[in-house]
Amino acid sequence: MTSRYLIRASEVEAYSPANHTGTFNRRLVSQANVGAQHMEVVLGEIAKGGGALPHAHPGMEQACYLLEGTAHVEVEGEGFEMVPGDTCFFPADKMHIFQTTSDTPAKLLVIYSPPYGENPERVRRPA
Repeated sequence: MTSRYLIRASEVEAYSPANHTGTFNRRLVSQANVGAQHMEVVLGEIAKGGGALPHAHPGMEQACYLLEGTAHVEVEGEGFEMVPGDTCFFPADKMHIFQTTSDTPAKLLVIYSPPYGENPERVRRPA
């Protein structure tokens, strides 16, 4: 049986997001595949030493739930280490970074609200 609301990560095409290194994402929940209007869920895999360069998302909140690996995160200059099971929150308009620190790739679920859709207008880099 096939459902238009069931998403299998293995069937979602991976892409490399802008402003990231060593990162491959799969957009699991989006307007394009299930018609989501107010949120987006992405499965990310980030190689050792890879991650998000400093940036912010104007008008958009982001949460990351770490599934595997470890990471160093900074939000508005506050740094901390993440282990599997941890969640971090990036408020709208706040500069942040996410870097894998484990020898194995970090795997994480990323939730955006409103949806990001890799829209370059939804990213602000440091001046």
